[in-house]
Amino acid sequence: MNYKVIEEKDRVILEGVEDFELQHILECGQCFRWYREVDDSYTLVAHNRILNIAKQKDQILFNHTNIEDFYGIWKAYFDLDRDYRGIKKVLCENDPVMERAIEKGHGIRILKQDEWETLISFIISSNRGIPLIKKSIEELSEKYGQFIGIYGNRKHYAFPQPEALLNRTIEEIQLCRTGYRAKYIVDAAAIVGEGQMDIYAIHNLDTDMARRNLLRINGVGPKVADCILLFSMGKFDAFPIDVWVKRVMEYFYLQEDMPLKTIQDYGQKRFGKYAGFAQQYLFYYARELGIGK
Repeated sequence: MNYKVIEEKDRVILEGVEDFELQHILECGQCFRWYREVDDSYTLVAHNRILNIAKQKDQILFNHTNIEDFYGIWKAYFDLDRDYRGIKKVLCENDPVMERAIEKGHGIRILKQDEWETLISFIISSNRGIPLIKKSIEELSEKYGQFIGIYGNRKHYAFPQPEALLNRTIEEIQLCRTGYRAKYIVDAAAIVGEGQMDIYAIHNLDTDMARRNLLRINGVGPKVADCILLFSMGKFDAFPIDVWVKRVMEYFYLQEDMPLKTIQDYGQKRFGKYAGFAQQYLFYYARELGIGK
């Protein structure tokens, strides 16, 4: 895409990036390891790195990083080379609902997260609000992840590798406020840590087969599977359905009390290869309007 990259000491500055709003990207429910600072910048931990990122007018400031990590990690992580303007144009054709949804969440980008971390994060997310999800993930990382540095007067830890959680007891994992999900985390650590499943190879499968593989893991239902597909494996035709998306789809597109599978099939058929992008705009729109409450 047509933007300028400026390298400075301990940071990288981008100029001319379109369709990029930090609140839309980080607070839309696709990731959980971020802090909003008092200056409205965000500090996040991803791929064993600490990044502080801010937006000032037409500049995006990537602080506490370098040019190698920008090109090696952050460029792909923030999906910076995708034409979101073109995607929005397609989604808005003959669809006033999507047009309004995109207006609300115009700066959303779908992140490219680590597959293992996304798997465990969305197992933890089941039936919980974002603050509790964030707390559980942080405690799991502090206890079993590698210390990677101090930034913003906080100690930061990498997300624990499967091997670090292998052979942990359910009771140990529950100490990280994971509740009944601890059993599923222990099971997933065994499946991935013992090599029963290569979580990093699933993206090579088509969306349906990748989903089937993920559904083999205890604690992974259709919604969690589609979140993993969309937010870490580049399966942009996935269409995760939670209470917010279900109600916004019923409110604007379908009659009430439709089965989740029917809504998912409808969303994937209506929005096609851009279903995942549509889902994120609709999710953000539903929360802004309070439709899912």
